[in-house]
Amino acid sequence: MTTELVPGTGPTDAADRIAVPRSARRVPFRLAVPPVSGVLRPRLVAVCLVLAAAAFLAFCLETAIGDISLPLTDVMRALFGAGDPGTQLIVHELRLPRALAGLLVGIAFGVSGALLQTMTLNPLASPDMMGITQGAGTAVVAGIVLGWDTGASTQALGVLGALTAALLVYVLAWKRGTTGYRIVLVGVGIAWICTSATDYLMAHGRQFQAQAALGWLVGNLNGRTWQQIGPLALTMAVLLPAALLLGRLMRTLQLGDDVARGLGTRVQAVRVAVLLIAVGLVAFGTATAGPVAFVALAAPQVAQRLAGTAVPPPVAAGLTGAVMVLVSDLIARKLIPDTELPVGIVTGVLGAPVLLWLLVRANRAGSGG
Repeated sequence: MTTELVPGTGPTDAADRIAVPRSARRVPFRLAVPPVSGVLRPRLVAVCLVLAAAAFLAFCLETAIGDISLPLTDVMRALFGAGDPGTQLIVHELRLPRALAGLLVGIAFGVSGALLQTMTLNPLASPDMMGITQGAGTAVVAGIVLGWDTGASTQALGVLGALTAALLVYVLAWKRGTTGYRIVLVGVGIAWICTSATDYLMAHGRQFQAQAALGWLVGNLNGRTWQQIGPLALTMAVLLPAALLLGRLMRTLQLGDDVARGLGTRVQAVRVAVLLIAVGLVAFGTATAGPVAFVALAAPQVAQRLAGTAVPPPVAAGLTGAVMVLVSDLIARKLIPDTELPVGIVTGVLGAPVLLWLLVRANRAGSGG
């Protein structure tokens, strides 16, 4: 073995020289750490501010437009408790619950999709594709067919169905631990099982029950009340800060399970915590407005490209989801005169091209199978 003397960093006498094999002289190893979404870069901050302004504008338009259109100035005064009593009644009792439902559901779905896509490192991972929203739908349809169609029971069934579907996905994907790849594959299978069960229940239910179930399954903000918004708001107040606190640990998962363990991260514990937060957000969001299609899939990808990050940033993804839901609901209310379409129809039309684009992009990159 041929060796040569390599100078050290101290004095240059022979005692401070190290014998290193010539074959071992290589370019120094550098750990390729991908850009992370949690760093407050100027572009990310600017994107979040613009999205927040767009969400606020869409929120104000949602409360201003209706059978009786109100000026934005009157809406702003009513939101802060000023203005005439008639305008305050329209805003606070009739339109504000719907607008808040759209805002909160959009944020919940966007953040949930961002967490799942970051955890699995798969842009196609979302509650829509992994059976979580389908599990909620099956439970709610079962409740409607069996006659448990009150508002409170519908929300409870939606949460229970989503949590049950997520538990099945995790248990069936477990094999000396879990990986994002197995979670997505098992989730697709659970989604189809739940969809088939929902179709069976609707086929064997009565006509009015099937109509009620279909109106909920497409995602709908019509007739939202303060009682339906309360549980979602409380859930988000607890889970959103927890999601932000997990940001640093989630970024280590981007380096791979082995490297993350080497850095001291409890990979499976972090994965379970992220899954629980994501499922909790989408469960209560689905219980409030139904499974609004494609928001959890498309919003994180749009936010990632706007912010220029390696993975979807949760805050930007949540704001993007809010803008998508609110704008889609405005379109659904005004697209056909004297007819209010469910918001899920519009989000489905807008989100389907995003899914096709992701599939085409994955195939071109050689990762589409």
